[in-house]
Amino acid sequence: MTDIDHLSRMNACFLGPRSENEAWLRSEMQAILDSWFGWRRDLFPDDPEAIPYDERVSVPFLQQREKLARQISRLTDILRDEVPKHTPRYIGHMVSEISMPALLGHFSALLHNPNNTSKEVSKVTSVLEAEAITALAAMVGYDPAGASGHFTSGGTVANFEAIWRARFRLDHWLSLALYLAEEHGLPLDVFRAAHMGWKRYFELIAMHGVDEGKTRHYSLVASNPFEAASLLSAHTRSPYKGPVVLVPGNKHFSWLKGVSIFGFGERAFWTIPLDGEGRTDVAVLADLLDRAEKEGRPVLMVVSVAGTTEAGEVDPVDRVQDLLDERKATRGQDIWHHVDAAYGGFFASLLGGVGENLLAPGVRAALAALGRAQSITLDPHKLGYVPYSCGAFLARDREAYSVSSFHAPYLDRADLGASVWAYTLEGSRSAAGATAVWLTSEALGFDPAGFGQIIASTIENCRLFAKTLTTSLPFVRTLQPLDTNIFCFNLAEPGMSLAEANRRTEAVFRKFVASPHFSVSRTSLSRESYEQLIAAHMAGIGGAVDADAMVLLRCVFMNPFWASADVHAQLMPEFVAELAGHYGEVSGASFGPAADGGELPRRVDIDEAVATGPAHF
Repeated sequence: MTDIDHLSRMNACFLGPRSENEAWLRSEMQAILDSWFGWRRDLFPDDPEAIPYDERVSVPFLQQREKLARQISRLTDILRDEVPKHTPRYIGHMVSEISMPALLGHFSALLHNPNNTSKEVSKVTSVLEAEAITALAAMVGYDPAGASGHFTSGGTVANFEAIWRARFRLDHWLSLALYLAEEHGLPLDVFRAAHMGWKRYFELIAMHGVDEGKTRHYSLVASNPFEAASLLSAHTRSPYKGPVVLVPGNKHFSWLKGVSIFGFGERAFWTIPLDGEGRTDVAVLADLLDRAEKEGRPVLMVVSVAGTTEAGEVDPVDRVQDLLDERKATRGQDIWHHVDAAYGGFFASLLGGVGENLLAPGVRAALAALGRAQSITLDPHKLGYVPYSCGAFLARDREAYSVSSFHAPYLDRADLGASVWAYTLEGSRSAAGATAVWLTSEALGFDPAGFGQIIASTIENCRLFAKTLTTSLPFVRTLQPLDTNIFCFNLAEPGMSLAEANRRTEAVFRKFVASPHFSVSRTSLSRESYEQLIAAHMAGIGGAVDADAMVLLRCVFMNPFWASADVHAQLMPEFVAELAGHYGEVSGASFGPAADGGELPRRVDIDEAVATGPAHF
C-alpha cells in the first residue's frame, strides 16, 4: 500500500480538524434521521396522530418549541468552550478525535435507545453486541467461537468484572475443599485447593458424589464469609487471611478500588515491582507467588498491563503466562491471568502485517500472548476512537466467563435465552458503544489492513515528534522505552538533579496549561514503583536522584491528523518554539527551535518506519 492510499483510507474515516468531511457526514446523519423518521411513521400507519396539526401550530406549542430552541442555542454556545480534543494540537490524554464509523454507529443506536440488559428490550443490538465482541476477541487472539464478553461503561468496570469472575472460580474450589474437609474428613490445603482447576473440581464432585448445592453453606461469597473463614482457619490450624491480587506497580487506580469494593482489603493488594524499563519483573513475580503459597494465601489473579496509563509501556504478558503455565504443569496451580489492555489492546491490530515491525520484539511477543490469558480489559473509547463511554470485558472461553447467577422474573424469558444482565455487574447498559464498535469493525476491520493502519500511523507520528524534540532542544530528556504512541519526557540539563528537573518540568507544564495553542498532560513516576527506571534515566543526565518521584510531560499521539505532511510542517515548529520559549522563561536560558541549525525532520512513511525498525529516540 502506498502512503497516499493509506492516508486516503484513514482520512475517509474522520471528520477532520476543520470539518473537511462535513458534507458527507451531514448527508449520512440525515440519511440516518430519515430512516428513523420513516420507521416511526410507517410502523403502525393506522394509529392516530398523537400530536395533531392544530396543536403543532398553537401558540403554547410554538412558544415552548421556541424556548427549547433558545436553550439549544445556548448549550451549543457553552460547548464551544469545551476542551477541543479533535485537533492535532491536543496531545494531552488518552482521548482524541472519534471516527465517523463509531460516531454514526453510536448516533444510530441512540435514536432507538435500546438497553442491552436483555434481548426483550434490545432484540437487534444484543446481536450487534455479540458480533462486536467476537470482532474484538479475534483481534486480541482469542478463538472467536469460544470467547465471551460484553461491553461496559469503561475499563474500571471491566477490571471489576474480571475480579468478580476470578472470585467466583476461586470460591467454588475453596467451598468444595472445605465441604470435603468438614463432611468427609479430607485434609485441607487452602492454597492447593484454591488453585485446583475445574478438571480436578469435577473429578472430586464425581468421586465423592457431592451435591453442589450443599457446598453453598461453605462459600465465602454465597453464605456467611466470616463463618466460612473461621472453618478454614479451624481445619488448617492457622488464621485464614484471604486471597491476594498481584498487580504491577504500573497499575491503573481501578485495581485498588477493586480490592476495596470486593471486600478483600488493601493488604490483599500485592504490588509486583517493576524492572529497569518500567515493566513487571517476572522473576520477582515468581517470588511473590512462592510467598503466597508459603503463607497459605490464594492468588485471586495476576494482572499484566498492556499499555500503561503513564507511558504506554507493555508488560511481558508472554513471560508472565509462561510462568503461570509452568506452575500449572509442575505444581497443579491454576492461577487466573488478567491483562488490563484498556489502552494497549488495540495495538494487537498490527500483528500479522508490516506495521507490527514498528513494535519492539518484546512488545510484539507480549501482544501476541494476549489470547493466552483468562480475561482482558479493552477501552474502545480510547484507542478504538469510539465515543464515551465504552469499555469491554473479554473472557477466553465460557468457563472463564462464568459467574454467580441471579434471577429477575420481569426479565427472564426462556424463549429468548439467558439474559445478559445476569452476567454483568451493570444492569442497564446502553447499546451505543457496542453499535459504534460493530460499525467500526464492519467498515474498517480490526486487522493490519484496516484499523491497524491507523494505529501504525500514530506510532510513526509519535516517534517523529520525539525525534524532532530531542534533536532540536537539548534539554528534552526522553523516557525510555518508547513502546507505543505515548511520548513522555522531562526537562533537564547535564548534571541537573531530579528535584530541579521536576521543578522546571512542572513549571513548563503550567505554562502549557495557560496557553491556548497546545494541550499536553503531566504525569509522575514514583520511586517506590519506578526506582530502577528513574535511576537509569537520571544516570543519562548525570544528576542526583533527590526526589520521591519524577515529573514528566506526557504527549499521547492518538490524533490521526499528525500523519498529514502539512499539519506536521506547521505544528511541529510551533510546538518546538513554544516549548523552547516556556523553558527559557523558567530557566532564564535561550534555546532556539533548531539548536544544530538544521532542518526539522521530514514526515516518515510506513515503509521507512518498517525498514528502520522500532528504534527509540
